[in-house]
Amino acid sequence: MASPPAFRLLGFPVQVKPGFLLLMVLVIVVNGPELGVWLALFIALFTLLHELGHAVAARATGAKAEISLDFLYGYASFTPTRELKRWEQAGISLAGPATQIIISLVALRATGATGLVADRSWSSAQLGLWWAGPVIGLVNLIPVLPFDGGNIAQAGLDAVLPRGMAKVVMIYLSIGVTVGGAVLLFTLPRLHSLGIFAMVPLIAQLQMLGQHRHRSHRPEMDSASLFAAGEAAAWRDGDVDRFVGGQLPSPWYRAHQQLCQGHPEVARQVLLVDFTDPETPNWWPPDAAPEMSLDALVRLLPDPLPTGRTYSEFVLASVLLRLGSFERAANYAAAAYRREPSPMLAVCVSRAAAALGDRPVALGWLRAAIGDGPATDGLRHAADHAPEFDDLRHDHEFQSLTH
Repeated sequence: MASPPAFRLLGFPVQVKPGFLLLMVLVIVVNGPELGVWLALFIALFTLLHELGHAVAARATGAKAEISLDFLYGYASFTPTRELKRWEQAGISLAGPATQIIISLVALRATGATGLVADRSWSSAQLGLWWAGPVIGLVNLIPVLPFDGGNIAQAGLDAVLPRGMAKVVMIYLSIGVTVGGAVLLFTLPRLHSLGIFAMVPLIAQLQMLGQHRHRSHRPEMDSASLFAAGEAAAWRDGDVDRFVGGQLPSPWYRAHQQLCQGHPEVARQVLLVDFTDPETPNWWPPDAAPEMSLDALVRLLPDPLPTGRTYSEFVLASVLLRLGSFERAANYAAAAYRREPSPMLAVCVSRAAAALGDRPVALGWLRAAIGDGPATDGLRHAADHAPEFDDLRHDHEFQSLTH
């Protein structure tokens, strides 16, 4: 379970890890109290502003974001509510360093500093502001991972390379550029002390390479399995990094997050908006969600229950079945089926009828689900695994319909 945020900024929860405080102490020790205190102060301030820029840009796309400050870096993690366009991904990456550079340059100008290069007339405060603001901000725009410049470059490559190749290309390019830059710095007498700083991104790049190789050696999973695994990981431990290829956490998981943070009205809107979405759904049902969490979310929904996209209606009917609301599930799925016939909605009605002990109705809705063709894979899976069919599995007519 994630620790509570240290504070909130513009509505974003901000976590400050012990490593970040340790970094500030090291900055003071290495640079001495005169410059170090100012440098630590401005690094802390501009790291926060940098990540705030990412978070605000992410929120503009509808994503939910939070900020963490840790040793040697900060990061703004966000959960999108839809598949982001490449320019949106690049814009989110650019927003951080742009915020940092612009605000720091304005602040430098306000202190009376002239030019963009530090000189001996500058005070320790101005030097600390210069290093922590525009210098670090510009370094972050270098087009190598894990810097923001690398993420921007990756978004550009993704437009011209086959799916999944942009990240691989950027990892290898980043390692090559970083190693070359480190060698150059170590060989220049005036800059050799900066060579050690190239080790920080290099370590991150080697970790990315290791993760990529590990994934490439894992058995291939089909799209449905990847969807299900991503949704299960989100509910299990809050890991939303398992979603690939435009997949997103379900609106049920996103609503659950909002409810856990004390925003029931936002959670309700997340669920309701999904029913009005005309796009093809890119999320998996909340099969891995605890029933207690699903029950709390269903209680947020209005009466009568929302209608709209067929897939969303099927998922809601399935949730009602899991919660044991069999009569409500049957009525809801049957009404949805009458508006737009769907085999899986018919299966939902059949499951509810079976749970209520009404064999003729359960078999009748199975016939509606099958229609004139053979049983689908989804119907066969429900016949084999849905607990509501336990008492029908040895029924000869049920077996003939489902296999």
